[in-house]
Amino acid sequence: MTAYDYHVHSTFSDGQHPLAEVAEAACARGMKVLGFSDHGYAPYDTDNCMRREDIPRYRDACWELRAAYAGRMQIYCGIEQDLFSQEPTDGYDYVIGSVHYLHLNGEYLPVDWKREHLDRAAVLLGGDMLAVTEEYYRLVAQVAERTQCQLIGHFDLITKLNERCHLFDEQHPRYVAAWRQAADTLLKTGIPFEINTGAISRGYRTGPYPAAPIRRYLRDRGARFVLSSDSHSKDTLQFAFERCEQMCREEGLTLLNQLEWRHPS
Repeated sequence: MTAYDYHVHSTFSDGQHPLAEVAEAACARGMKVLGFSDHGYAPYDTDNCMRREDIPRYRDACWELRAAYAGRMQIYCGIEQDLFSQEPTDGYDYVIGSVHYLHLNGEYLPVDWKREHLDRAAVLLGGDMLAVTEEYYRLVAQVAERTQCQLIGHFDLITKLNERCHLFDEQHPRYVAAWRQAADTLLKTGIPFEINTGAISRGYRTGPYPAAPIRRYLRDRGARFVLSSDSHSKDTLQFAFERCEQMCREEGLTLLNQLEWRHPS
């Protein structure tokens, strides 16, 4: 099985365990590469992101663990940057670019937390839930430019609460047109996309992000992928990776390993 995991959170943001405990668990699993990617500071998301004053401690702790595990496991210090965050991202080994929020009429509304936030967004967009998805993908199309990321996070996060399509129809022409437009824009960058299992481990989805039709569309246009657990617990590192590796083989997806994806200095 793949020996890496680059999308991992700790108690510096909204994870359940300190960095050191996560690293210990990763090493015990036989992992060779562990990439921390706590949520960068965003003033509208203080319940989930790092505090600005903790960022130096986060980096120092990552570097200390990197030295402690040298020769056994490579540890990287990354960041997951939300589209609307204006914090600098220099000094990290890599950046995962993600869209977690819509910004409507001065309100920041998360797309992956509670249905009431999506309902509120629909109200602000004339009662049209498909318009909510169109606004989401309009933002996703900008994520590479806005975050300067090296990995595109959970492309279709807007579907987290839509497992049985009770919020919107994922086959509706408007929805399909919206994600295709965002995909076409991001494909031009050559940046790989996550195969993200985080919503599976937390019981929201039965399959990874992005959904199968999106994976096929991206594959047919030369996209590359990186497996990601989006883990918020030491117990969900590499969650469902074996299953997803098999899925990638069956679907003919180009799955990158740590050497092909990123070479931090």
